[in-house]
Amino acid sequence: MATIISRTVNHLRYVNRYLVRSRLPISSPPLAESLQNRHLPLLQQSLGIYRRCLLSTITNTAANEGNPESKTSENANSDHSGDGNKSGESHESNNAGKSVRGGPVSWLSFLLLVATGAGIVLYYDKEKRQHIEEIFKASKEVKQGPSVGKAAIGGPFNLINHDGKRVTEKDFLGKWTLLYFGFTHCPDICPDELQKLAAAVDKIKEKGGIEIVPLFISVDPERDTVEQVREYVKEFHPKLIGLTGSSDEIRSVARAYRVYYMKTQEEDSDYLVDHSIVMYLMSPKMEFVKFFGKNNDVDSLAEGITKEIKQYKKK
Repeated sequence: MATIISRTVNHLRYVNRYLVRSRLPISSPPLAESLQNRHLPLLQQSLGIYRRCLLSTITNTAANEGNPESKTSENANSDHSGDGNKSGESHESNNAGKSVRGGPVSWLSFLLLVATGAGIVLYYDKEKRQHIEEIFKASKEVKQGPSVGKAAIGGPFNLINHDGKRVTEKDFLGKWTLLYFGFTHCPDICPDELQKLAAAVDKIKEKGGIEIVPLFISVDPERDTVEQVREYVKEFHPKLIGLTGSSDEIRSVARAYRVYYMKTQEEDSDYLVDHSIVMYLMSPKMEFVKFFGKNNDVDSLAEGITKEIKQYKKK
């Protein structure tokens, strides 16, 4: 008996943990989410009844086992009854068949509760496996299927170029643009990425005859003045355009392009800026096409950009 109760309680805790976790706002496929919403109320209701009945059974069992006086009283009453001995034995026999040691739950009901608990656990396992299969299937379909919609990257900006003139995104309409965010005091990553960008732009021009405007936007407005940016971009490519602006203007364009940046290791005026290392390919409509990370070398970057441009023109 104790083994059955212990095993049932363990199943109960297992299912209860599942229900608690199921309330968390997780991202799941629509079908899995509908299954969650449809079956959770039923599971929670069954679990509540199951717990109340089981708790009642355990409480009554413990009370009867811990009250020897009631048993003594019952035995005494049965001894002092003449012909009532047989009827008393018959009554006790009937009670034993109907209830668990005097508790309000019969053996049959208790067994049904145990079976219900086991059924809930099995049902949970089945739903869990089905849920995992649906997630895997949905993720596989997303990887293999065509892209849908456009990423929310890019937007209007108003900055100052390295010649001191105000420019917006409209000044780059009609041209393919390759955009990179960095800062002029960057010790290694920015120079490496800008050299890669410049070499890829030249390679695409040479092999495909495609003109691409290289664009550098500073994420360090405090130190990257117009003069500082002008001297910096000259070191990489004659057509590289450098843009800077106020802190609010830089924050706005970085937010539009989903770029992360933050000061680190600040000592007086000498500090670094941790930032995203990404190049953005923008169409002649200044719409986001694709981004390229640090893992690309010059050849893969040039090939990737050329491929995207060709696919774009086929649309």
